[in-house]
Amino acid sequence: MDEKTAELRDLFVDTTGSETVTEGQAADRGSLLDRDDATVGERLAELIATMRDRYGFSTPLPDAAYARVVRGYFDDESDAAIAAAIGDDESIEIGENATVDADATDVFRARTDLHLVTDADREAPVAYDEVRRLVLTDATDEELAAELSSDPETARRYRRVAEADIVSMRANHRFRDEFRDLLTDADIEGSLAADAREDGLREAAEDIETDVSF
Repeated sequence: MDEKTAELRDLFVDTTGSETVTEGQAADRGSLLDRDDATVGERLAELIATMRDRYGFSTPLPDAAYARVVRGYFDDESDAAIAAAIGDDESIEIGENATVDADATDVFRARTDLHLVTDADREAPVAYDEVRRLVLTDATDEELAAELSSDPETARRYRRVAEADIVSMRANHRFRDEFRDLLTDADIEGSLAADAREDGLREAAEDIETDVSF
């Protein structure tokens, strides 16, 4: 159990006065822990195939490499480290018996294809909201570069980041959230905190009703 999960558990105990959950809740909380890597891998492959079909991908990397990008992203690996891991993994092939040669730029483009953007990606010379506004208004690379006081190549990088965020938002961040739930404890932590809040609000409401006189 990591520190954040422990804090949420303490919140649950403090709010509900109980260290246990009901049988039905316990089954739901344990669903992630019970998943084996094969099950996670299958679902990851399904999501990536869906995104490729729906949006198209901008690199020649195969789906297996995209899966490695997702895993690396949630393990906080750098783009360069992910690229090296892809190149070293003989199970990831492109064409017949040809291993993949990827670099950090390929991984960055793959990440944005997958709607996986980091806070560092959004650190622009101007407010990031302004970058998104310019992208939404179809500003040219030259106009974006002028606003950022940068070269066109850097402007195109920020455009990819903003476009990834915009497309993800229009999809209600479905794919990003599903990746996160598959590969982290976020679904467990979120459910535990939500239950604690709901129980606490319910008890507070009951106290209010008890104290009210007519």
